[in-house]
Amino acid sequence: MNFRHGPLYPSRRSPVFGDNIVSTSHPLAAQAGLTVLREGGNAVDAAIAAAAVLTVVEPTGNGLGSDAFCILWDGETLHGLNASGVAPAGWTPDRFAGADEMPFRGWESVTVPGAVSAWCELREKFGTRDLTSLLEPAARYAEDGFIVTPVIGELWRRGGETLGDQPGFADTFLPGGRAPLPGERFRNPGQARSLRAIAESNGRAFYEGDLAEKIAAFAAEHGAALSLEDLATYQPEWCGTISTGFDQTDLHEIPPNGQGIAALMALGMLEHTPVRDYGCDDVAALHLQIEAIKLAFADLEAYVADSNHMTAPTVEDLLDPAYLKRRAAEISLEDAGSYKAGAPKAGGTVYLTVADASGMMVSYIQSNYAGFGSGVVVPGTGISLQNRGAGFTLAPGHPNLVGPSKRPFHTIIPGFAMRDGAPEMSFGVMGGPMQAQGHVQMMLRTQLWGQDVQTAVDAPRWRFVKGRSVACEDGIAADTLSALASLGHDIKVEAPDSAFGFGGAQLIGKLEGGGYVAGSDPRKDGQAVCF
Repeated sequence: MNFRHGPLYPSRRSPVFGDNIVSTSHPLAAQAGLTVLREGGNAVDAAIAAAAVLTVVEPTGNGLGSDAFCILWDGETLHGLNASGVAPAGWTPDRFAGADEMPFRGWESVTVPGAVSAWCELREKFGTRDLTSLLEPAARYAEDGFIVTPVIGELWRRGGETLGDQPGFADTFLPGGRAPLPGERFRNPGQARSLRAIAESNGRAFYEGDLAEKIAAFAAEHGAALSLEDLATYQPEWCGTISTGFDQTDLHEIPPNGQGIAALMALGMLEHTPVRDYGCDDVAALHLQIEAIKLAFADLEAYVADSNHMTAPTVEDLLDPAYLKRRAAEISLEDAGSYKAGAPKAGGTVYLTVADASGMMVSYIQSNYAGFGSGVVVPGTGISLQNRGAGFTLAPGHPNLVGPSKRPFHTIIPGFAMRDGAPEMSFGVMGGPMQAQGHVQMMLRTQLWGQDVQTAVDAPRWRFVKGRSVACEDGIAADTLSALASLGHDIKVEAPDSAFGFGGAQLIGKLEGGGYVAGSDPRKDGQAVCF
């Protein structure tokens, strides 16, 4: 990776350089990963330790009841892991008859949690340390407490206002009847016990043993479909990656059920536009990116689901270069469009990335979806459950129609860039529908316009909402926003932290001379650390 160094945008941070490096959205998680590397563990070991700490210190975005995805370079080969959970066997469309859409909170939004299975699968295949040592830092923070950071404190406050009546939530996350304030210490002894039970059993306690029984019993108490059998039969999937190229760099994503394919489609369309003729913050460059994302999202909404249920069009159809060239031809440099799905052949999160001196690089994401997920917390365990079931649709005939043992559409996606068969960058941008859009923005800023990873993270972002509506951070120049509006974009300006809608990015780039460079998003509380 070559880049032009130097800050272009207001930031509190500089790029971080080292041979072993960790970038996460919380300092305690980053330091836990770095400690594992210092003690001789590899990048996978460090990623697991950091991910476990994040379930404790950033409960607003993830927990033991999260889902996860991972892309990793083991030094020779790129691997993709899908650890998103499936619907309970009892979730037929008839169960939700009469509803207009899937429930967004509560037990009827909970699918089988996959994150714990990701830790176990990654450790077994690529790790070098035992799970007990990797999860113990997280267990200590849960037992002894940690001091709540500013961004998490605000998200906690918002979650507490809406989720206090969900089963088990207040007892665990609202001590004294309110969310903890920034600077206050929070303890979760139930989660400490759960982490140690998971570690001692290599995950079996969560899917087959005592913890699984508690989850299933609490579900039954509330009339939910999630059963002990649903938990016991769940398995993560080594799914590989899908990719598309832009100039000399290939972007890799996890195959559907995730939205990563939208980033690939948008990048594949931009390959056939004059985006290279413009600067990174030029009106035309922003316009072309927005239009490509709008086209990709139209197809995403219409066609993407669990890949086992996508029949026509398939993933291959959507990524066909000829189709993407045709879609790109629909983009006008003069006007903002409002697009329908094309016709090929007849989605609260945490992200972290780790790289070590051996060459291993890990791109890892886990999430409860909405802040605190479903709001359901299993008593005495600290297990907060995601609400990924909300990702299904109830539209008859849609490939993403809810169904038993089926994976819902997912927003969380890890990203990975390759150049000439070698790793170039491990990265992610957490934040619901911002994620695929953020991947495109990060790829172009680093690979086309040569920005270093911290500068790319600092740069103000845009987010397509729907129709011609586009949200823009207030760091984008006023004349640029005015010019976009004159093209027909309905521009809404937001402060970066007003709704947390522009996500949080973590990036690690590989340097040509050896070692790595990392960036960490100032929109979050985290940091990049190295040695």
